[in-house]
Amino acid sequence: MKQIFAFLIVTFAVIAPVQAACLSQSQARDAVASGKAAPLGAVAGQAGGEIVKAQLCQQGGGYVYRLSVLKGGKVTTVTVNASR
Repeated sequence: MKQIFAFLIVTFAVIAPVQAACLSQSQARDAVASGKAAPLGAVAGQAGGEIVKAQLCQQGGGYVYRLSVLKGGKVTTVTVNASR
């Protein structure tokens, strides 16, 4: 199960930059407040490192967080499902 989850994260990390439309801060607050998107704290454990930047984006009718994550001295982009 963990391997499938890891595969999906990597797949979304490759696809997301092309398809995701990121929200402004006020739009992101509204999406979280309305319950349409999970708060960052609820998905932060899936980042795999220290989050240095986060953007909430719409993708395929749902929401994802595009995260810049510091791990092992390198910053990488990770995409995590944020839809409820």
